[in-house]
Amino acid sequence: MDLEARSLQPNVKAVLLAKLREYKSDLNNLKSEVKRIASGNLNAAARDELLESGMADTLTASADQKSRLMMTTERLNQSGDRIKDSRRTMLETEELGVSILQDLHSQRQALLHANNTLHGVDDNIGKSKKILTAISRRMSRNKWIIGTIIAILIIAIALVLYFKLAK
Repeated sequence: MDLEARSLQPNVKAVLLAKLREYKSDLNNLKSEVKRIASGNLNAAARDELLESGMADTLTASADQKSRLMMTTERLNQSGDRIKDSRRTMLETEELGVSILQDLHSQRQALLHANNTLHGVDDNIGKSKKILTAISRRMSRNKWIIGTIIAILIIAIALVLYFKLAK
């Protein structure tokens, strides 16, 4: 009962724990009183007299105690069943949590692999871009060189024709 009370909400827990402490102290007091009476040296006649006079009350009190004991036992069994159900639910939840964590770990590994692959592709794209830029510059430079050579050849042909036709 102590464990059950401790698992409840704080406002209810305080009241139930106080009652539980009170019941425990009453139980300890009754136990000590029973030990004191049982260990006392009462003479047999006084004891028989006490037992005979309270026999009728004892039977009704005994029946009442039995019914209270049965109710308490039933409540205790119900609490035990609830604890077992809670434990089973907790274990199922823990298994589910472990499964989710394993899935998340594998997904994380896949994402890290994809990220590394992406960085590799990005590096390759950067290198390719530099190579294409260099090729484009060379091509442009070659066009200028060829254009300049053509212009020089045309000027040279024009000069040769001019000097040939002029003489």
